[in-house]
Amino acid sequence: MDERSHDQDLTTWYDAPENTPIDSDRRRRYMSMRESCGYLSWQTSRMEYEFAPGITADEYADRLRQGWRRFGTSLFRPRCPSCAACQSLRVDVARFRPDRSQRRVRHANEGVVETRVGQPGLSREKLLLYHRYHAHQCVAKGWPSHDDVDPASYFGSFVLNPFPTEEWCYFIEGKMVGVGYVDALSVGLSAIYFFHDPDHREHSLGTWNVLCLIETCRKLGLPHLYLGYYVKECGSLAYKARFAPNQVLSAQGRWVEHDTGRPFKA
Repeated sequence: MDERSHDQDLTTWYDAPENTPIDSDRRRRYMSMRESCGYLSWQTSRMEYEFAPGITADEYADRLRQGWRRFGTSLFRPRCPSCAACQSLRVDVARFRPDRSQRRVRHANEGVVETRVGQPGLSREKLLLYHRYHAHQCVAKGWPSHDDVDPASYFGSFVLNPFPTEEWCYFIEGKMVGVGYVDALSVGLSAIYFFHDPDHREHSLGTWNVLCLIETCRKLGLPHLYLGYYVKECGSLAYKARFAPNQVLSAQGRWVEHDTGRPFKA
């Protein structure tokens, strides 16, 4: 099938490689249609997906280092026709030093924000917080508007996971103000998603969440915190580079130092 006919279909499916362990599941990959990029409006995006309900934590760790991410049992990575702005980014935990702003956030939240780590779950409180966060981001940062997520979609994205996943909940004076989902893997922690109460913006809860994850990596002796995709020209994703030093996955599939472009040496 040539590129032109490929794009005429909504998706093109193909079987996973024969030697891919799939337990009792039959894995499928597909390419999405080309569409306007949600991060860079002047670019065209395209994603590769894989439905992998039987993937193991160790297998996903390998895929993570290759630039894949996931929501629930669906893996994805960019396959854009003329753009490589999305780069997987990971923080070098051993060398990380917080900057002045991050130190202020740590000082303001220590002893004030309570963290509870447990198994993912679905509740009305989390759904309402998720909706409020996205409504605020649409106004404050120009995110595309969308209908409120239904409980089944939330469950499929964050609660139904192919291997054990952690849910990090943050509270101020007993009120839930932030929720994050995290994969604890042999190669490091991977931040899946985080949302928070826009009424508590003065606490910089997004920064606080990353600082807590970095500190947990340090305590566990894990080398990296994986923060997902970094896009220099997208304000919603560019902040990740402030957690330095860090590495990005190059277009050649090599992890390189973000500030110098030199290959990463463990």
